[in-house]
Amino acid sequence: MPLLESVVVETSPSIDSVVIWLHGLGADGYDFQPIVKSLSLPDEMGVRFIFPHSPIRPVTINGGMEMRAWYDILDMSIERVVDMENIKESCGQINDIIDAQVALGIPSERIVLAGFSQGGVIAYQLGLTMQSKIAGIMALSTYLVEGDSIVEAKDSTNGETPILIHHGSMDPVVPPSLGHSAHATLLKKSYPVTFNDYPMPHSVCPEQVVDIANWLKTVLSK
Repeated sequence: MPLLESVVVETSPSIDSVVIWLHGLGADGYDFQPIVKSLSLPDEMGVRFIFPHSPIRPVTINGGMEMRAWYDILDMSIERVVDMENIKESCGQINDIIDAQVALGIPSERIVLAGFSQGGVIAYQLGLTMQSKIAGIMALSTYLVEGDSIVEAKDSTNGETPILIHHGSMDPVVPPSLGHSAHATLLKKSYPVTFNDYPMPHSVCPEQVVDIANWLKTVLSK
């Protein structure tokens, strides 16, 4: 299978780390491309940002309309009934991107998985279950599916991998309670997780961009 088409932005001619950033429902890889400039990362970090386009598929909660989506959402209840087969498929596609970067000479330990909303679900699911160690997991305005099935940190390859959770306190799309619930679940299972919330809806704010930049500098420091 060919790799998913992606938008790629490099901060330096010399690359030694990668951030794979997954968009939300109905968006595409261009959605977060502008954030690279806003992060103002130093050239010496040499980061390659990869923003994949998800497949186009029908989404049940949107009347079966076809759009870019990492998985089908079957019900918008607080439990978020989702298509786990779609999620597994998307995790496999992102894992293929990771493998391709490793083949290019970037160790998996220098790769960060990031995602917004639906993309964050995939970042969680893959990062917490994959067999390769990565540098960090960034989960923005998102939620954890089947949290009870996530193994304890001591039993996970990425049990010591830093996890950053950001959520808007006025989010009408993914309720803040879901962000707090993911945080509580991961803390209970002893993962190293940081939670920040911001007075914003289902979006990204300038204060948050500064915090993301600082976190990336930390997890990708040599």
